[in-house]
Amino acid sequence: MYVDSHAHLFKKDYAADLDDVLSRARDAGVDWIVNPGTDLETSREAIELAERYDIIYACVGYHPHEAARCDGRTLEEIEALSHHEKVVGIGEIGLDYHYDFSPRDRQQEVFALQIDIARRRKLPIVIHSREAEEDSLRIVERKLTGESPWRITADGDGEGAAARRGVFHCFPGDEAMARKVNGWGFYISIPGPVTFVSKPQKPNLMAEVAARIPLDQMMLETDSPYLTPVPFRGKRNEPSRLPLIALRIAELKGVPVEEVGRVTSESGRKLFGKRGS
Repeated sequence: MYVDSHAHLFKKDYAADLDDVLSRARDAGVDWIVNPGTDLETSREAIELAERYDIIYACVGYHPHEAARCDGRTLEEIEALSHHEKVVGIGEIGLDYHYDFSPRDRQQEVFALQIDIARRRKLPIVIHSREAEEDSLRIVERKLTGESPWRITADGDGEGAAARRGVFHCFPGDEAMARKVNGWGFYISIPGPVTFVSKPQKPNLMAEVAARIPLDQMMLETDSPYLTPVPFRGKRNEPSRLPLIALRIAELKGVPVEEVGRVTSESGRKLFGKRGS
C-alpha cells in the first residue's frame, strides 16, 4: 500500500469529484494521503477533509506565498489546530524566492516561527523550498542547534528509533543537499517530475538524486493537483498516479516496484504516524 505524502485535496479542482478521486486512489493501492494546508483557511479545510475521510490526514501551516498575511494571532490558531487528532505535521512551510509573493524577510520569519510550533508540539515539518535552498538550510540548521531536543520517533520501532524531523517536499536540490538533510533527520520527497524526460540541455536532477539516495531516505508524493507524472503530464494530478512515480524510481534503482512502495510507505508512516500529545 502507498502513502501519498503530499496532496492538496482541498483545492477547487476536486470540488466536483473528490469521492471518485479517493476511490481511484484506493484502487491504486494508496491508503494514506497527507493533505497540507497553505494558510489558516485551507488548514481548517484540510482538517475537515481528514474528519470526513479515513484515508486523509492533515498538516497545518502557512505556505511562504501567504507569509505576508500571517501574524501572531493566526500562528496561535495554527498551533491550536495542530492539537487535532488527525493533524500529523506542520506544513506546508518554507521559502519561495521564485515568485516572491511575500517579502523574503517575512517568509524567513514565518518559517522559523512555525518550526518553533513544530518543536513545541513534537510534530514533523513539511518544507517548501524553491530557489531558496541556502536560506532554507540555514534556518533549519539554526533550529537544530543550541535549543531543546527536537526528535520525532516512530511508533512501534522500539529502542533506537531514528529521529525524524520532517520532509523536504518536491525535493529541490542535488545529491549533496539530499545527503545533508537526510543526516539532519529529514526525508526527501519525490513527485511526478522524476518521470520527465531528461535532455542534454536540461538533465533531470531529481531523477539523478532519486537514483543515488537510499530508498529508505525518501518518500513519494503527487503534490496534487500539480506536477502530474508522464504520461498524464498537463492534466490534473491525483493520488491514484502515485504508482507511476514509484515505477520510475524502481527503474532508476533497479529494484521491484513493490519494494519502492513498501519502503517509502514505511517512511511515510514513521514520519507522520507519531504526533504530539
